[in-house]
Amino acid sequence: MSLYMIGDVQGCDEALGRLLDEIAFSPSRDTLYLLGDLVNRGPASLQVLRRLIALEGAAHCLLGNHDLHLLAAAHGVRKPHRNDTVGDILDAPDRDALLDWLRQRPVALFEHGWLMVHAGVLPQWDLADTMARARELESALRSADWTSFLKQMYGNEPAFWSESLRGADRLRVVVNAFTRLRFCTAQGVMEFATTEGADGAPPGFMPWFDVPGRRTAGVPVAFGHWSTLRGVQREGVLPLDTGCVWGGCLTAARMLGSAGEVERIAVRCTQALKPGKTG
Repeated sequence: MSLYMIGDVQGCDEALGRLLDEIAFSPSRDTLYLLGDLVNRGPASLQVLRRLIALEGAAHCLLGNHDLHLLAAAHGVRKPHRNDTVGDILDAPDRDALLDWLRQRPVALFEHGWLMVHAGVLPQWDLADTMARARELESALRSADWTSFLKQMYGNEPAFWSESLRGADRLRVVVNAFTRLRFCTAQGVMEFATTEGADGAPPGFMPWFDVPGRRTAGVPVAFGHWSTLRGVQREGVLPLDTGCVWGGCLTAARMLGSAGEVERIAVRCTQALKPGKTG
């Protein structure tokens, strides 16, 4: 039995298929953990969803910002962007079932000693806090009134966490941390404009995983979202968005016996868009 974490697929079903062939994946034996942004920008978002749904319990998928964007666009909360490639899902005869499956996905998992998120974790949160905040957000997305949450989901404020936050403000901070975070201050104030690599932090900001005293520092963390994060090596930090849709690779990390140790396997995307962008 092998356990794999996979970075942002973003509609690149052909690359995903080749990666699964490369690792000789068997759904009766192995387990996948996909770190969000399953759809959008690549050419085959519908095929990606159908492939992953068919794997049932062998594939555990997190929600990323592009997945939430699809849910919002499907319900008229956000207008589709000109670069979106989710029309095949929106036009599918089974779109409602596909979207319902998607909104039931988690935003964070802690499995086999790994904390898995799409984007990041605020420095004030320890593991228990992180999972509690994830359950709050998942409950909102799975509630009967979940489309009302979508209407209040977008925005950059509040930019930092406080336990006193309530309602839409509280959930907005949580969704931004899990699906959009790259840089923050030592106090956990988030910044969303910068998409450069770790060395491109604006003054006063740093990569979320470099904040001194980060309370999840003792827990191995795997995440996607940050395709410009090349060559970063930190103990217990595993970035897995290697920019497949932007001309890079789709990467899987096989969990090894030692906590925090992995073996990387990657395939080059053959249907990439213009390199140099970010998810």
